[in-house]
Amino acid sequence: MPSHGRHRSRHHLLGSLLLAPLLTACFASNGDPDAPENGDGSRLRVALAFPPAENLSPYGADATLLSRLGVTEGLTALDANGAAAPALAQSWRRENDRTWLFTLREATFQDGTEVTPAAVAGALTHATEAKPAPAALSGVTLSAKAAGDTTVRITTEVADPVLPLRLSSPSLAVFGAKAYGKDGGVDPAGTATGPFELTEVTGSTSATLDRYDDYWGGRAQASGVDVRFIADGTARASALRTGEIDLAEAVPVAQAATLDKATREETATTRTTSLLLNARTGPFKDPKLRAAARAAVDTSTLAKGVYEGHADPGTGIYGPAVTWAEGKRQQAKRAQAEDPDGARITLATYDNRPELPEVAQVLKQQLEKAGFKVTLEVREYSRLESDALEGKFDAFVLARNTLVDTGDPVAVLASDYTCDGGYNIAQLCDRDVDKAVAKAESEADPGRRQDAAMAAEAAILGTDAVVPLVHQRIITGVASDVRGALLDPYERTLLGTGTRR
Repeated sequence: MPSHGRHRSRHHLLGSLLLAPLLTACFASNGDPDAPENGDGSRLRVALAFPPAENLSPYGADATLLSRLGVTEGLTALDANGAAAPALAQSWRRENDRTWLFTLREATFQDGTEVTPAAVAGALTHATEAKPAPAALSGVTLSAKAAGDTTVRITTEVADPVLPLRLSSPSLAVFGAKAYGKDGGVDPAGTATGPFELTEVTGSTSATLDRYDDYWGGRAQASGVDVRFIADGTARASALRTGEIDLAEAVPVAQAATLDKATREETATTRTTSLLLNARTGPFKDPKLRAAARAAVDTSTLAKGVYEGHADPGTGIYGPAVTWAEGKRQQAKRAQAEDPDGARITLATYDNRPELPEVAQVLKQQLEKAGFKVTLEVREYSRLESDALEGKFDAFVLARNTLVDTGDPVAVLASDYTCDGGYNIAQLCDRDVDKAVAKAESEADPGRRQDAAMAAEAAILGTDAVVPLVHQRIITGVASDVRGALLDPYERTLLGTGTRR
Protein backbone atom coordinates (compact mmCIF):
# COMPACT_ATOMS: atom_id res chain seq x y z
CA MET A 1 0.00 0.00 0.00
CA PRO A 2 1.31 3.48 -0.70
CA SER A 3 2.32 5.87 2.04
CA HIS A 4 -0.14 8.65 2.82
CA GLY A 5 2.51 11.17 3.79
CA ARG A 6 4.43 11.80 6.95
CA HIS A 7 2.47 12.40 10.17
CA ARG A 8 -0.89 12.31 8.43
CA SER A 9 -3.60 9.95 9.49
CA ARG A 10 -3.10 6.54 7.91
CA HIS A 11 -6.11 4.78 9.31
CA HIS A 12 -6.48 2.58 6.25
CA LEU A 13 -2.84 1.57 6.05
CA LEU A 14 -3.61 -1.46 8.18
CA GLY A 15 -6.82 -2.76 9.57
CA SER A 16 -5.19 -3.55 12.86
CA LEU A 17 -1.65 -3.77 14.12
CA LEU A 18 0.86 -4.90 16.57
CA LEU A 19 2.78 -3.71 19.55
CA ALA A 20 5.97 -4.44 21.42
CA PRO A 21 8.73 -2.98 23.55
CA LEU A 22 12.03 -1.84 22.09
CA LEU A 23 15.09 -3.02 23.97
CA THR A 24 17.67 -0.73 22.37
CA ALA A 25 19.04 0.55 25.64
CA CYS A 26 18.84 -2.82 27.34
CA PHE A 27 20.91 -4.58 24.71
CA ALA A 28 23.22 -1.71 23.86
CA SER A 29 26.16 -4.05 24.42
CA ASN A 30 25.17 -5.77 21.18
CA GLY A 31 25.40 -2.49 19.29
CA ASP A 32 28.39 -0.38 18.31
CA PRO A 33 29.49 1.93 21.14
CA ASP A 34 31.61 3.98 18.75
CA ALA A 35 28.73 4.87 16.42
CA PRO A 36 28.29 8.61 15.87
CA GLU A 37 25.19 10.00 17.54
CA ASN A 38 23.57 11.54 14.49
CA GLY A 39 24.62 9.77 11.33
CA ASP A 40 22.74 9.62 8.05
CA GLY A 41 23.32 5.97 7.32
CA SER A 42 21.98 3.94 4.44
CA ARG A 43 18.63 2.23 4.59
CA LEU A 44 18.70 -1.27 6.05
CA ARG A 45 17.34 -4.20 4.08
CA VAL A 46 15.86 -6.88 6.33
CA ALA A 47 14.33 -10.30 5.63
CA LEU A 48 11.89 -11.58 8.24
CA ALA A 49 10.61 -15.15 8.36
CA PHE A 50 7.03 -14.39 9.33
CA PRO A 51 4.61 -12.23 7.39
CA PRO A 52 1.74 -10.82 9.46
CA ALA A 53 -0.45 -13.69 10.65
CA GLU A 54 -3.27 -11.57 12.10
CA ASN A 55 -3.12 -8.42 10.00
CA LEU A 56 -0.43 -7.23 12.41
CA SER A 57 -2.84 -7.23 15.35
CA PRO A 58 -1.18 -5.84 18.48
CA TYR A 59 -2.77 -8.47 20.63
CA GLY A 60 -1.72 -11.74 19.00
CA ALA A 61 1.22 -13.66 17.63
CA ASP A 62 2.34 -10.76 15.41
CA ALA A 63 3.25 -8.66 18.42
CA THR A 64 7.03 -9.03 18.16
CA LEU A 65 7.24 -8.04 14.49
CA LEU A 66 7.25 -4.29 15.06
CA SER A 67 9.21 -4.68 18.27
CA ARG A 68 12.02 -6.32 16.31
CA LEU A 69 11.82 -3.59 13.70
CA GLY A 70 12.12 -0.77 16.25
CA VAL A 71 8.65 0.65 15.63
CA THR A 72 6.96 0.09 18.97
CA GLU A 73 7.79 0.04 22.66
CA GLY A 74 6.01 -0.20 25.99
CA LEU A 75 6.35 1.31 29.43
CA THR A 76 9.14 -1.11 30.28
CA ALA A 77 11.61 -3.37 28.48
CA LEU A 78 13.78 -6.34 29.43
CA ASP A 79 17.45 -6.01 30.21
CA ALA A 80 20.02 -8.69 29.38
CA ASN A 81 19.26 -10.49 32.66
CA GLY A 82 15.53 -10.59 32.07
CA ALA A 83 14.71 -7.86 34.61
CA ALA A 84 12.36 -4.94 33.93
CA ALA A 85 14.16 -1.87 32.59
CA PRO A 86 12.95 1.65 31.73
CA ALA A 87 11.40 2.34 28.32
CA LEU A 88 8.58 4.91 28.02
CA ALA A 89 8.45 4.84 31.82
CA GLN A 90 11.68 6.16 33.30
CA SER A 91 10.85 4.84 36.78
CA TRP A 92 8.12 3.18 38.85
CA ARG A 93 7.27 2.27 42.41
CA ARG A 94 4.80 -0.01 44.10
CA GLU A 95 2.27 1.87 46.21
CA ASN A 96 0.60 -1.23 47.67
CA ASP A 97 -0.02 -4.88 46.76
CA ARG A 98 -2.30 -3.99 43.86
CA THR A 99 -1.16 -0.52 42.72
CA TRP A 100 1.90 0.78 40.92
CA LEU A 101 2.83 4.33 39.90
CA PHE A 102 4.81 4.78 36.66
CA THR A 103 6.59 8.04 35.85
CA LEU A 104 6.83 8.75 32.13
CA ARG A 105 9.81 10.20 30.30
CA GLU A 106 9.39 13.03 27.79
CA ALA A 107 8.57 11.40 24.47
CA THR A 108 6.36 11.90 21.42
CA PHE A 109 4.35 9.65 19.19
CA GLN A 110 5.37 9.53 15.55
CA ASP A 111 2.50 11.88 14.65
CA GLY A 112 4.15 14.54 16.80
CA THR A 113 1.72 14.39 19.73
CA GLU A 114 3.03 13.97 23.27
CA VAL A 115 3.14 10.72 25.17
CA THR A 116 0.89 11.70 28.07
CA PRO A 117 -0.47 9.75 31.04
CA ALA A 118 -3.93 9.86 29.44
CA ALA A 119 -2.59 8.41 26.19
CA VAL A 120 -0.75 5.62 27.99
CA ALA A 121 -3.79 4.80 30.10
CA GLY A 122 -5.93 4.72 26.96
CA ALA A 123 -3.53 2.35 25.20
CA LEU A 124 -3.47 -0.08 28.12
CA THR A 125 -7.25 0.10 28.44
CA HIS A 126 -7.62 -0.88 24.78
CA ALA A 127 -5.36 -3.88 25.42
CA THR A 128 -7.47 -5.02 28.37
CA GLU A 129 -10.60 -4.87 26.20
CA ALA A 130 -9.15 -6.87 23.29
CA LYS A 131 -10.79 -10.21 22.42
CA PRO A 132 -9.09 -12.56 22.87
CA ALA A 133 -6.94 -10.97 25.54
CA PRO A 134 -3.21 -10.56 24.84
CA ALA A 135 -1.17 -13.44 26.23
CA ALA A 136 0.57 -11.05 28.65
CA LEU A 137 -2.79 -10.34 30.30
CA SER A 138 -3.88 -13.97 30.57
CA GLY A 139 -5.59 -14.30 33.95
CA VAL A 140 -4.89 -10.65 34.79
CA THR A 141 -7.35 -7.78 35.21
CA LEU A 142 -5.87 -4.29 35.37
CA SER A 143 -6.94 -0.69 35.03
CA ALA A 144 -4.81 2.32 34.14
CA LYS A 145 -5.51 5.97 34.87
CA ALA A 146 -3.63 9.24 34.52
CA ALA A 147 -2.37 10.35 37.93
CA GLY A 148 -0.80 13.73 37.25
CA ASP A 149 1.18 15.45 34.52
CA THR A 150 3.79 12.70 34.21
CA THR A 151 2.45 9.66 36.07
CA VAL A 152 0.17 6.72 35.36
CA ARG A 153 -1.40 4.63 38.11
CA ILE A 154 -2.00 0.97 37.27
CA THR A 155 -4.15 -1.15 39.54
CA THR A 156 -4.62 -4.91 39.29
CA GLU A 157 -7.63 -6.83 40.58
CA VAL A 158 -5.33 -9.07 42.61
CA ALA A 159 -1.71 -8.57 43.60
CA ASP A 160 0.61 -8.85 40.59
CA PRO A 161 4.23 -8.80 41.79
CA VAL A 162 5.66 -8.92 38.26
CA LEU A 163 3.62 -6.10 36.71
CA PRO A 164 6.70 -4.15 35.50
CA LEU A 165 7.85 -7.32 33.70
CA ARG A 166 4.37 -7.87 32.28
CA LEU A 167 4.29 -4.35 30.85
CA SER A 168 7.39 -5.10 28.80
CA SER A 169 5.32 -7.44 26.65
CA PRO A 170 5.30 -6.77 22.90
CA SER A 171 1.50 -6.91 23.09
CA LEU A 172 1.32 -4.02 25.56
CA ALA A 173 3.15 -1.38 23.54
CA VAL A 174 1.80 2.17 23.63
CA PHE A 175 0.19 3.91 20.64
CA GLY A 176 -1.28 7.38 20.30
CA ALA A 177 -5.02 7.97 20.38
CA LYS A 178 -5.28 8.11 16.57
CA ALA A 179 -4.25 4.45 16.36
CA TYR A 180 -7.45 3.09 17.85
CA GLY A 181 -10.49 2.65 15.63
CA LYS A 182 -14.11 2.20 16.66
CA ASP A 183 -14.00 -1.43 15.51
CA GLY A 184 -11.27 -2.29 18.02
CA GLY A 185 -8.53 -2.29 15.39
CA VAL A 186 -5.15 -0.65 15.92
CA ASP A 187 -3.24 1.21 13.19
CA PRO A 188 0.39 1.83 14.22
CA ALA A 189 1.31 3.84 11.14
CA GLY A 190 2.61 7.12 12.50
CA THR A 191 1.19 6.43 15.96
CA ALA A 192 3.94 4.40 17.68
CA THR A 193 6.95 5.73 19.61
CA GLY A 194 10.04 3.85 18.38
CA PRO A 195 12.99 5.09 16.29
CA PHE A 196 11.42 3.76 13.06
CA GLU A 197 8.01 4.66 11.68
CA LEU A 198 5.89 2.31 9.60
CA THR A 199 5.01 4.08 6.35
CA GLU A 200 3.96 1.35 3.93
CA VAL A 201 2.77 -2.25 4.02
CA THR A 202 2.30 -4.36 0.91
CA GLY A 203 0.15 -7.28 1.96
CA SER A 204 2.26 -10.11 3.31
CA THR A 205 5.28 -9.42 1.11
CA SER A 206 6.96 -6.24 2.30
CA ALA A 207 6.93 -3.17 4.54
CA THR A 208 8.71 0.17 4.55
CA LEU A 209 9.90 2.10 7.61
CA ASP A 210 11.39 5.58 7.81
CA ARG A 211 13.49 6.99 10.61
CA TYR A 212 11.56 8.95 13.22
CA ASP A 213 13.88 11.87 13.81
CA ASP A 214 12.31 12.98 17.11
CA TYR A 215 12.70 9.64 18.89
CA TRP A 216 13.36 10.22 22.59
CA GLY A 217 16.29 7.78 22.59
CA GLY A 218 18.24 9.61 19.88
CA ARG A 219 18.21 9.69 16.11
CA ALA A 220 18.68 6.27 14.49
CA GLN A 221 21.82 5.70 12.42
CA ALA A 222 19.92 4.10 9.54
CA SER A 223 17.69 6.40 7.52
CA GLY A 224 15.03 3.71 7.18
CA VAL A 225 14.29 0.02 6.78
CA ASP A 226 13.03 -1.96 3.80
CA VAL A 227 11.48 -5.19 5.00
CA ARG A 228 10.77 -8.30 2.97
CA PHE A 229 8.73 -11.15 4.42
CA ILE A 230 10.37 -14.32 3.10
CA ALA A 231 8.89 -17.47 4.57
CA ASP A 232 11.35 -19.76 2.76
CA GLY A 233 14.52 -20.06 4.83
CA THR A 234 16.72 -21.05 1.92
CA ALA A 235 15.59 -17.94 0.05
CA ARG A 236 16.43 -15.75 3.08
CA ALA A 237 19.94 -17.17 3.28
CA SER A 238 20.42 -16.82 -0.48
CA ALA A 239 19.31 -13.17 -0.38
CA LEU A 240 21.96 -12.48 2.26
CA ARG A 241 24.70 -14.29 0.31
CA THR A 242 23.94 -12.35 -2.87
CA GLY A 243 23.86 -8.99 -1.10
CA GLU A 244 20.14 -8.36 -1.64
CA ILE A 245 19.56 -7.92 2.10
CA ASP A 246 21.62 -6.91 5.13
CA LEU A 247 19.92 -8.95 7.87
CA ALA A 248 18.16 -12.31 7.66
CA GLU A 249 16.42 -13.75 10.69
CA ALA A 250 16.06 -17.46 11.47
CA VAL A 251 18.58 -18.85 9.00
CA PRO A 252 17.92 -22.60 8.63
CA VAL A 253 20.57 -24.84 10.16
CA ALA A 254 20.89 -26.54 6.78
CA GLN A 255 21.90 -23.16 5.30
CA ALA A 256 24.30 -22.10 8.06
CA ALA A 257 27.32 -23.69 6.39
CA THR A 258 26.59 -21.83 3.14
CA LEU A 259 27.14 -18.48 4.87
CA ASP A 260 30.55 -17.03 5.57
CA LYS A 261 31.35 -17.52 9.25
CA ALA A 262 31.63 -13.75 9.68
CA THR A 263 28.05 -13.28 8.51
CA ARG A 264 26.24 -15.63 10.88
CA GLU A 265 25.47 -15.07 14.53
CA GLU A 266 24.20 -17.86 16.77
CA THR A 267 22.21 -16.85 19.83
CA ALA A 268 21.03 -19.11 22.62
CA THR A 269 17.34 -18.38 23.08
CA THR A 270 14.52 -19.21 25.41
CA ARG A 271 12.67 -20.82 22.48
CA THR A 272 11.50 -24.41 22.85
CA THR A 273 10.08 -26.48 20.02
CA SER A 274 7.33 -28.77 21.33
CA LEU A 275 4.77 -31.29 20.20
CA LEU A 276 1.35 -30.12 21.41
CA LEU A 277 -1.37 -32.77 21.69
CA ASN A 278 -5.06 -31.81 21.54
CA ALA A 279 -6.32 -32.78 24.99
CA ARG A 280 -9.92 -31.72 24.35
CA THR A 281 -11.05 -33.62 21.25
CA GLY A 282 -9.93 -36.53 19.08
CA PRO A 283 -7.68 -39.47 20.01
CA PHE A 284 -5.46 -37.42 22.32
CA LYS A 285 -8.37 -36.64 24.59
CA ASP A 286 -7.27 -39.98 26.10
CA PRO A 287 -4.26 -39.34 28.40
CA LYS A 288 -2.98 -42.88 27.76
CA LEU A 289 -2.68 -42.15 24.04
CA ARG A 290 -0.92 -38.87 24.82
CA ALA A 291 1.49 -40.89 26.95
CA ALA A 292 2.02 -43.26 24.02
CA ALA A 293 2.87 -40.34 21.73
CA ARG A 294 5.31 -38.92 24.27
CA ALA A 295 6.98 -42.31 24.71
CA ALA A 296 7.38 -42.62 20.93
CA VAL A 297 9.42 -39.42 20.57
CA ASP A 298 13.22 -39.53 20.49
CA THR A 299 14.35 -35.94 21.09
CA SER A 300 18.08 -36.62 20.72
CA THR A 301 17.49 -37.68 17.09
CA LEU A 302 15.87 -34.31 16.44
CA ALA A 303 18.62 -32.25 18.09
CA LYS A 304 21.48 -34.07 16.38
CA GLY A 305 19.82 -34.81 13.06
CA VAL A 306 17.34 -32.12 12.09
CA TYR A 307 19.10 -29.30 13.95
CA GLU A 308 22.63 -30.54 13.22
CA GLY A 309 23.74 -29.77 16.76
CA HIS A 310 22.31 -26.23 16.78
CA ALA A 311 19.79 -27.24 19.46
CA ASP A 312 19.64 -29.21 22.73
CA PRO A 313 17.29 -32.17 23.36
CA GLY A 314 14.07 -31.09 25.06
CA THR A 315 14.09 -31.42 28.82
CA GLY A 316 11.09 -29.26 29.75
CA ILE A 317 9.09 -26.21 28.81
CA TYR A 318 12.09 -24.10 29.82
CA GLY A 319 15.48 -24.88 28.28
CA PRO A 320 19.15 -24.14 29.06
CA ALA A 321 18.85 -20.43 28.23
CA VAL A 322 16.59 -20.13 31.30
CA THR A 323 19.65 -20.65 33.46
CA TRP A 324 17.91 -21.36 36.76
CA ALA A 325 15.40 -23.91 35.46
CA GLU A 326 17.39 -27.15 35.40
CA GLY A 327 18.39 -26.95 39.07
CA LYS A 328 14.76 -26.47 40.10
CA ARG A 329 13.09 -28.96 37.73
CA GLN A 330 10.65 -31.39 39.33
CA GLN A 331 9.69 -34.90 38.26
CA ALA A 332 6.41 -35.14 36.38
CA LYS A 333 3.88 -37.86 37.22
CA ARG A 334 2.49 -39.27 33.99
CA ALA A 335 -0.20 -41.69 32.85
CA GLN A 336 0.68 -45.17 31.56
CA ALA A 337 0.91 -45.45 27.79
CA GLU A 338 -1.63 -47.48 25.84
CA ASP A 339 -1.18 -49.21 22.48
CA PRO A 340 -2.36 -46.71 19.80
CA ASP A 341 -3.75 -49.63 17.77
CA GLY A 342 -3.82 -47.67 14.53
CA ALA A 343 -5.37 -44.48 15.95
CA ARG A 344 -5.57 -41.89 13.18
CA ILE A 345 -4.19 -38.44 13.92
CA THR A 346 -3.51 -35.23 12.00
CA LEU A 347 -0.12 -33.68 12.73
CA ALA A 348 0.36 -30.06 11.62
CA THR A 349 3.15 -27.50 11.56
CA TYR A 350 4.33 -24.48 9.56
CA ASP A 351 7.23 -23.84 7.21
CA ASN A 352 8.30 -20.32 8.27
CA ARG A 353 10.85 -22.04 10.47
CA PRO A 354 12.30 -24.46 7.93
CA GLU A 355 13.34 -27.11 10.43
CA LEU A 356 9.76 -27.66 11.60
CA PRO A 357 8.47 -29.59 8.56
CA GLU A 358 11.49 -31.88 8.88
CA VAL A 359 10.83 -32.26 12.61
CA ALA A 360 7.23 -33.15 11.81
CA GLN A 361 8.32 -35.69 9.21
CA VAL A 362 10.62 -37.40 11.74
CA LEU A 363 7.83 -37.34 14.34
CA LYS A 364 5.45 -38.88 11.81
CA GLN A 365 7.85 -41.79 11.37
CA GLN A 366 8.35 -42.21 15.12
CA LEU A 367 4.61 -42.09 15.84
CA GLU A 368 3.80 -44.51 13.03
CA LYS A 369 6.43 -46.90 14.37
CA ALA A 370 4.58 -46.74 17.72
CA GLY A 371 1.29 -47.67 16.05
CA PHE A 372 -0.38 -44.37 15.08
CA LYS A 373 -1.57 -43.59 11.57
CA VAL A 374 -0.46 -40.04 10.82
CA THR A 375 -1.59 -37.48 8.26
CA LEU A 376 0.87 -34.59 8.00
CA GLU A 377 -0.24 -31.04 7.15
CA VAL A 378 2.20 -28.18 6.56
CA ARG A 379 1.21 -24.58 5.78
CA GLU A 380 2.55 -21.08 6.18
CA TYR A 381 1.91 -19.95 9.75
CA SER A 382 -0.61 -17.21 8.98
CA ARG A 383 -2.76 -19.80 7.17
CA LEU A 384 -2.55 -22.24 10.05
CA GLU A 385 -2.85 -20.31 13.31
CA SER A 386 -6.63 -19.90 13.54
CA ASP A 387 -7.23 -23.61 12.90
CA ALA A 388 -4.62 -24.51 15.51
CA LEU A 389 -6.18 -22.25 18.13
CA GLU A 390 -9.60 -23.74 17.40
CA GLY A 391 -8.30 -27.25 18.03
CA LYS A 392 -8.73 -28.53 14.49
CA PHE A 393 -5.54 -30.63 14.63
CA ASP A 394 -4.75 -33.61 16.84
CA ALA A 395 -1.10 -32.65 17.17
CA PHE A 396 0.89 -29.51 16.40
CA VAL A 397 4.61 -28.77 16.27
CA LEU A 398 5.26 -25.27 17.64
CA ALA A 399 8.43 -23.26 18.22
CA ARG A 400 7.61 -21.01 21.19
CA ASN A 401 9.75 -18.49 23.04
CA THR A 402 8.86 -19.20 26.65
CA LEU A 403 9.70 -15.70 27.89
CA VAL A 404 8.60 -13.61 24.92
CA ASP A 405 5.23 -12.49 26.27
CA THR A 406 6.35 -10.92 29.53
CA GLY A 407 9.79 -12.13 30.56
CA ASP A 408 8.00 -13.78 33.48
CA PRO A 409 8.38 -17.59 33.41
CA VAL A 410 4.82 -18.07 34.63
CA ALA A 411 3.15 -16.10 31.84
CA VAL A 412 3.64 -18.69 29.10
CA LEU A 413 2.17 -21.36 31.37
CA ALA A 414 -0.96 -19.28 31.93
CA SER A 415 -1.45 -18.37 28.27
CA ASP A 416 -0.61 -21.76 26.74
CA TYR A 417 -1.81 -24.39 29.23
CA THR A 418 -4.65 -23.10 31.42
CA CYS A 419 -8.38 -23.34 30.80
CA ASP A 420 -8.65 -19.61 30.06
CA GLY A 421 -5.32 -19.30 28.22
CA GLY A 422 -5.41 -17.20 25.07
CA TYR A 423 -2.81 -19.28 23.18
CA ASN A 424 -3.81 -22.77 24.30
CA ILE A 425 -3.15 -24.79 21.14
CA ALA A 426 -3.02 -27.95 23.27
CA GLN A 427 -6.63 -27.26 24.33
CA LEU A 428 -5.58 -28.25 27.85
CA CYS A 429 -8.01 -27.65 30.71
CA ASP A 430 -6.85 -29.40 33.87
CA ARG A 431 -7.82 -28.43 37.42
CA ASP A 432 -4.46 -29.36 38.93
CA VAL A 433 -2.58 -27.41 36.26
CA ASP A 434 -4.71 -24.30 36.76
CA LYS A 435 -4.18 -24.54 40.52
CA ALA A 436 -0.39 -24.88 40.15
CA VAL A 437 -0.18 -21.97 37.70
CA ALA A 438 -2.33 -19.79 39.98
CA LYS A 439 0.00 -20.53 42.90
CA ALA A 440 3.02 -19.54 40.81
CA GLU A 441 1.28 -16.32 39.74
CA SER A 442 0.70 -15.39 43.40
CA GLU A 443 4.36 -15.65 44.43
CA ALA A 444 6.15 -12.31 44.73
CA ASP A 445 9.60 -13.52 45.80
CA PRO A 446 11.61 -14.31 42.63
CA GLY A 447 13.10 -17.52 43.99
CA ARG A 448 9.79 -18.88 45.24
CA ARG A 449 8.13 -17.83 41.98
CA GLN A 450 10.70 -19.87 40.06
CA ASP A 451 10.11 -22.87 42.33
CA ALA A 452 6.36 -22.59 41.82
CA ALA A 453 6.83 -22.22 38.05
CA MET A 454 8.76 -25.48 37.98
CA ALA A 455 6.06 -27.20 40.02
CA ALA A 456 3.52 -25.95 37.48
CA GLU A 457 5.76 -27.15 34.64
CA ALA A 458 5.78 -30.63 36.21
CA ALA A 459 1.98 -30.59 36.45
CA ILE A 460 1.70 -29.59 32.78
CA LEU A 461 4.24 -32.16 31.59
CA GLY A 462 2.37 -34.76 33.62
CA THR A 463 -0.66 -34.34 31.34
CA ASP A 464 1.46 -35.14 28.24
CA ALA A 465 -0.40 -32.39 26.41
CA VAL A 466 3.03 -30.96 25.58
CA VAL A 467 6.14 -32.92 24.67
CA PRO A 468 9.26 -30.68 24.65
CA LEU A 469 11.37 -31.62 21.63
CA VAL A 470 14.37 -29.30 21.40
CA HIS A 471 15.66 -26.03 22.84
CA GLN A 472 16.80 -23.82 20.00
CA ARG A 473 19.69 -21.62 19.16
CA ILE A 474 18.77 -19.07 16.52
CA ILE A 475 21.08 -18.26 13.62
CA THR A 476 20.83 -14.72 12.27
CA GLY A 477 22.49 -13.71 9.02
CA VAL A 478 24.26 -10.36 9.40
CA ALA A 479 26.12 -8.81 6.45
CA SER A 480 29.76 -8.02 7.18
CA ASP A 481 29.21 -4.26 6.90
CA VAL A 482 26.30 -4.17 9.36
CA ARG A 483 26.89 -2.92 12.89
CA GLY A 484 24.67 -2.83 15.96
CA ALA A 485 22.18 -5.62 15.27
CA LEU A 486 20.32 -6.34 18.51
CA LEU A 487 20.27 -10.07 19.22
CA ASP A 488 18.82 -11.28 22.50
CA PRO A 489 17.51 -14.53 24.03
CA TYR A 490 13.93 -13.22 24.10
CA GLU A 491 13.87 -12.50 20.33
CA ARG A 492 12.17 -9.14 20.86
CA THR A 493 14.82 -6.99 19.22
CA LEU A 494 16.72 -6.78 15.98
CA LEU A 495 16.97 -3.10 15.01
CA GLY A 496 17.74 -0.12 17.22
CA THR A 497 19.19 3.37 17.00
CA GLY A 498 22.73 2.03 16.51
CA THR A 499 21.94 -0.53 13.82
CA ARG A 500 23.51 0.60 10.55
CA ARG A 501 25.63 -0.27 7.57
